[in-house]
Amino acid sequence: MSIDHLALLIPGNFVASDPFAGLDATLNLFTRAEALGFDSAWVRQRHLERGVSSASTFLAAASQRTRRIELGAAVIQMGYENPFRLAEDLATADTLSRSRLQVGLSAGAPLYGALLGDRFHDGDPSGVDYSHARVLRLRDNLRDERFGDEEAWIESPAGRQRPRLHPVAPGLADRLWYGGGSLYSAQWAGQHGFNLLIGNISRGEQSDDLFTAQAQQLDRYLTHWGAAGHARVPRVALGRVIVPTDGADAASRRRYREFAESRQARTLAPQGERRTLFASDLIGSADEILSALARDPILPRVSEFRLELPYDLEPEQYLQIIEDAARLIAPSLKTLTPTLSRKRERENV
Repeated sequence: MSIDHLALLIPGNFVASDPFAGLDATLNLFTRAEALGFDSAWVRQRHLERGVSSASTFLAAASQRTRRIELGAAVIQMGYENPFRLAEDLATADTLSRSRLQVGLSAGAPLYGALLGDRFHDGDPSGVDYSHARVLRLRDNLRDERFGDEEAWIESPAGRQRPRLHPVAPGLADRLWYGGGSLYSAQWAGQHGFNLLIGNISRGEQSDDLFTAQAQQLDRYLTHWGAAGHARVPRVALGRVIVPTDGADAASRRRYREFAESRQARTLAPQGERRTLFASDLIGSADEILSALARDPILPRVSEFRLELPYDLEPEQYLQIIEDAARLIAPSLKTLTPTLSRKRERENV
């Protein structure tokens, strides 16, 4: 397989005293990414942080500044969401974008649920189902189906009608992704027909090596996708933090290096009880980055690649990074992976 889809993952951070400036600058990055030829641009959704807390709202705004590029959310934590209300918001954003939305999801209890208390919970949280079933409820709501039986009707100013989610967003239920990071999550995504996001973090369940763990997860995903007999071809996207320094000034280069150095220790061994594995950030010249990507064994197995941007940089630094990536890295990625695949085939003979 060769890379035929290049994406950006943009943090969407801002300073607390001026959120508009940061959000507006992030929207400008989406328009610039489209102009540079990227196939999709994704935004992180984060809670209680200086970033995009409502991906559906943000992407609705991005849809009005772009025309071609796919618009993604990576990832929406379903523990914070009502599956029906989120479906309405996503369907509205997808309609405004003319069916360009890509939605990454994850399951589990809200990370800060205990801290939020009754600011968030309506009752005893121990009785809430935060499992993968919550993700399936979202997809069920997005499907083009009417609610209730044939006797179910609602009265509205527009007249009597059968209840259904509006607006209808054709195909959005098939444009849902799951953020894989464990063997079970990869298996579940494959069984249930979700596209797969592979990122910089995984659980080391059977290995201390990130690449080995992610290869095992991808194997499990593809096996269960095939066994389930889904009609669609699965989309699998690999993400790595990439910061080319070719066009950066001296101060920016120092900042990029300090960022990478502050995170390098976590890549040396599994972290915590969950044995979390972290990928190294790829920071340097385009040639250095391409050389590192040539050693990534997951890259030849996917057709979509996502360049992930660091947090808390300045707008002009983000622009320099994506312009360098488009000019110096993207063209080589189109030919890099087939070469790697042929090399690996020769090594296996």
